[in-house]
Amino acid sequence: MSNSLTPLWFQALDLDGSACVQTVRNRTVLLFQTVIVLYAFSRPHLLHPELQSSPHHAQYQHHILRVILRVPLMCLLASLRSVESHQPLLYLSKHCGSSPTGPVEESPDELLLYSLLPHEPLSKERLEAFSDGVYAIVATLLILDICEDNVPDPALVSERFNGSLVSALRSYGPQYLAYFGSFATVGLLWFVHHSLFLHVTRVSRLMGLFNTFSLAFVGGCLWPISSRRSSPGCVIVFFAGLFQLCIWVVALFHRSECLRPGVRYGGGEHLLMLAKLSLYPAVALGSFLLTCALGRFSADIFHLMELTVPLAFLLLRLLLRLLLTLWRHLLARLRPHSLHAAGKEGEEQEEATLLCSPAHT
Repeated sequence: MSNSLTPLWFQALDLDGSACVQTVRNRTVLLFQTVIVLYAFSRPHLLHPELQSSPHHAQYQHHILRVILRVPLMCLLASLRSVESHQPLLYLSKHCGSSPTGPVEESPDELLLYSLLPHEPLSKERLEAFSDGVYAIVATLLILDICEDNVPDPALVSERFNGSLVSALRSYGPQYLAYFGSFATVGLLWFVHHSLFLHVTRVSRLMGLFNTFSLAFVGGCLWPISSRRSSPGCVIVFFAGLFQLCIWVVALFHRSECLRPGVRYGGGEHLLMLAKLSLYPAVALGSFLLTCALGRFSADIFHLMELTVPLAFLLLRLLLRLLLTLWRHLLARLRPHSLHAAGKEGEEQEEATLLCSPAHT
């Protein structure tokens, strides 16, 4: 950025052009956010239903604007003071913001609708939309590993492979195998994620954090083929599935608020969901140990894991369904006998009561 375009107070602080651009960009975004908030409160039909029926519109508006504008004001103060005091002043922004007027106790409704508390619930719809977008982008960009050089030229096919297209494609087998295996892995991880959030009713910040970590490792599937053939690929898949399992564990700790009854402890879908979430971490860990022991066949082991896990997933689902059906059938067969035995015991107790009664004697 040229000196003519840089504000004088930035030059006095000896800030570089990137810092100027970043600061201006952040302020522009916050300015638009402020305009959006003011416009929304001027049109009540755009607000949340709870806000529409609340008589405290002005309080909510001031609270949201205070949260939005608190950070840029502290950034401005920090930049005027020195670059080194930028981070400490950000941490002290909450206390500095409330010092002129003293601590203000916020209403529970205000904290519920708009707060920065760690236990504040996240929007499930936005988290699912963000996750679907990441999975879609990763699945789309996987094809970039297959370039023009991996498609045999007709002249090359006729010269080197005697006109056999199958033989020509076989020479590029590892690239195609890596693509289909990675696509199957990403697709199945998305399916497990989708199955999990079908039964999740409420998302906490910790669940959102684990979901972000899982998506970060899903993005690792876009690494070059040579970098994810063996143990690094197993590590990526392992942690992508492990953080999905962590989401499930956190939800189980708050099962009355976060999960539907069918997938809680003792529910009909609990065992199936646990098997879905445990399959990829268990198989990836086993494949990693095999690649460490058999380094010569590490690429084959990894590709075998990528292609066989979807089949194993389908077989596991069918096996669990079969076991549940057999268990219910067995319970149905045993239930009439138990009811018959209970009926006999009731009749015997009734006869004993009648025999021991004074009227009978």
